[in-house]
Amino acid sequence: MERSLFKFALLGAMLLISHSSFSQITERERPAEWKQLVKGARFMDRFLPMKGNVLSSDTWGADCVLPRYVDNGIEDGIWSYWGGNIRKGKDGKYHLFACGWLECSPKGHMEWPNSYVFHTVSDNLTGPFKPVRIIGKGHNPEIFRAKDGRYVVYVIDGRYVSDDLNGKWEYGKFDFNARDRRIIEGLSNLSFAQREDSSYVMVCRGGGIWVSRDGLSEYNQLTDKRVYPDVDGRFEDPVIWRDHIQYHLIVNDWLGRIAFYLRSKDGVNWVVDPGEAYMPGVAVHADGQVEDWFKYERLKVYQDKYGRAIQANFAVIDTLKNEDKPFDHHSSKNISIPLNPGLLLTMLDEKPITSGTKTIRVKIQAEEGFNPQTDIDVNSLRFGASEEVNYGRGCQVLTTENEGKDLIVTFNGKGNGITKDEFAPKLIGKYKDGRMLYGYARLPYIDYIEPILSARAPVITKSGKGLECTVEIQNFGQVGSKKALVEVAYKKEGKTIKVASGMVPALKPYEKTDILLSAKDVFEEGKEYDLIVTLYSGKKVLSTFNLKKKVLE
Repeated sequence: MERSLFKFALLGAMLLISHSSFSQITERERPAEWKQLVKGARFMDRFLPMKGNVLSSDTWGADCVLPRYVDNGIEDGIWSYWGGNIRKGKDGKYHLFACGWLECSPKGHMEWPNSYVFHTVSDNLTGPFKPVRIIGKGHNPEIFRAKDGRYVVYVIDGRYVSDDLNGKWEYGKFDFNARDRRIIEGLSNLSFAQREDSSYVMVCRGGGIWVSRDGLSEYNQLTDKRVYPDVDGRFEDPVIWRDHIQYHLIVNDWLGRIAFYLRSKDGVNWVVDPGEAYMPGVAVHADGQVEDWFKYERLKVYQDKYGRAIQANFAVIDTLKNEDKPFDHHSSKNISIPLNPGLLLTMLDEKPITSGTKTIRVKIQAEEGFNPQTDIDVNSLRFGASEEVNYGRGCQVLTTENEGKDLIVTFNGKGNGITKDEFAPKLIGKYKDGRMLYGYARLPYIDYIEPILSARAPVITKSGKGLECTVEIQNFGQVGSKKALVEVAYKKEGKTIKVASGMVPALKPYEKTDILLSAKDVFEEGKEYDLIVTLYSGKKVLSTFNLKKKVLE
């Protein structure tokens, strides 16, 4: 009897441990078509070997992360470090603003809500970074530079602002205007990208898109649903950035330990690229050794003068978070991994590309350390829509010609896959030494900066003439808008019933106006309706806003 009870207790303990160990992991099934992706299709293909000079096992960590480059990123035995990103200062040094907590904290890793923000400095982009001071409390920092030139360090539920990286930091809070939209999963883990006019687009943890005129003034929500892939996932840690071609966004499924990569022309409307953006195993040395960190979170990127991401920084941990205890052999750090930035490409043909286009000319620009005339395996090149070249299809090379130090490649237009919705066709190929190359190009006939009209919830009231519907419309674009049409409708039993419509005048950037419309008397007082507000330019849908709202309250 005692023996049976012992076995039962042992089994229960094993099940409890098993549940604890795997409650932070689940296996996500990949789409079958991902097996057909070629090298260069996935964002994950852009990770390059880690850099470091001090390879050591004389440090904390599970066997799977030993030996490792202890001079890569930031680590020590006193603090457990987590997420952060890098700015280069006027002093020529690299400034990483990361968060951390004492390794000996009684709660172990779960001390993270009481994080400090560390200002750390290195002479090298990859590290080692050394703390120079603590600027205050806060978790998951991200530093950016506002329109007025001041530095801003975002932290959950607050921000620090300074005129100088080495100056005094003042704590404050952002203002947010949800504009009648649901805030998805709260306002945490925010990430910011500067637009062409120095305004800012922001993505929150839940995948909502927000805009501020200068990075410090009020952030306004534009979307009514998340922009993430429409798949099962516990999404967090989005990171957004803009380069000379397009906007980029990566979001992490922390439970599935897989991240997704998205691209956008305007930072508001996104397309999802196939393949993993990253997952465990991307921290590799030049000799093939892997620093097999258990989790990679809080991705941030360092950008070159074109905006291209040239380095990834991750918060990593060597075990399950709840198994990182005080005074143990586990901890966390921030690591640096170089990225393949991609080639600089220019489209030379200004005529719109269609399925009937015979040839496409692309210029590949020379850069320091790269000679396109001698370094490329020309026959390996494929060009066209990402949906084609990511799977090994696309246009093939017809001829090449030299132009100064650059290379002009003429492709057969057959199979380009470029549609009217394309904004950044892609090149994939190989260098002569077998390494992967890729790049994106802008289409010369596309407007990349357009008006962004967005509506608030309609306000429906009774008047002496019947029902009136007032809708606030604002242009969050960087250029003025033309006249547009606003339509208010609701859904009932699968049908869309139009209620009111009217013209919206041309609006300057960030200008807003109230549109007063006559509405059909079809509403029951106090009843909730599924409303749809749609903005049109001719037959083109500019934006839609779906919401549930009680009318005539």
